[in-house]
This record gives sequence, structure tokens and C-alpha cells, in this order.
Amino acid sequence: MPTAGALHVVCPHCHTTNRVQQEDLGRAPDCGKCHGALFAGKPANLDEAAFERHVTRNDVPVLVDFWAPWCGPCRMMAPAFEQAAAQLEPNVRVAKVNTEEARSLGGRLNIRSIPTLALFVDGREVARQAGAMDAAGIVRWTNAALRSATRA
Repeated sequence: MPTAGALHVVCPHCHTTNRVQQEDLGRAPDCGKCHGALFAGKPANLDEAAFERHVTRNDVPVLVDFWAPWCGPCRMMAPAFEQAAAQLEPNVRVAKVNTEEARSLGGRLNIRSIPTLALFVDGREVARQAGAMDAAGIVRWTNAALRSATRA
């Protein structure tokens, strides 16, 4: 549990957990270990271990795009997902998981179609949406899912 005003934020580069004051999120904080930007305005590419770390240790919600390189709709949605990341970060960690490289994770999470977006809050999946969307749709869906999750 974070101390008052401090959040745990996992670095998208080295996957180290950092403590960041909530008021500093918008000031482009850097990782204390690798000095990379904690929020680069683009999706972090996660393998299975990094996925677990980001979902369980981030105090900010984590939006994940489950995709595959052979998937046409996934490739079409990739630029929109990047644009959405620039709008959602630093309030949401935005990440991608290649289901071809993380097959057991896709199976464990019951990912049946791609692209699939899943939103995680406090380590729990709170929303899921299959199918390609534009950037505005991704942002709208994420914000609506976050509102629903905070009411639940």
C-alpha cells in the first residue's frame, strides 16, 4: 500500500518499482535505477514476467493490448494505441503483450480474439474489450471502464 501521496510505478524499461509522489506524475519522472522515463507516452512491450510485475506492482491502472504480429487488425490498431498512450499516461500505464511470445499468459487470461484490450486496477482485471478501435475509442473506453471500476 502506498504512503500518503506516493504511488508505486513500475519502469517500462527495467521493470523496477519506483515510488513517485502523486503530484509529480505529470512532471515526467524518471526511473531511479535506469533513469529512463517512467511514462514515455508510448506503450511498454511486456513479456510474461514483466506483465505480472506491472499488473501487480503499479498503483496506476494498467491498460494492456494483447496482440500478434500476424494479426491485420492488430497492426492497424497499433498507431491508434500509441496515440491513446500519449493521452492516457501518466494516469494509466499503457502496455502491449505479444500473444505469440506469451502464449501461456494468453491462455491463462482466456484471450480468445485479438486485438483484446484489458484494464487492470490493483492487480485485478476490471474490463475487457475485443476488436480494433481508434485512439478516441480507446481513450473513451478506458475512461468509462475506470469510472465503472471506481464505482464498484
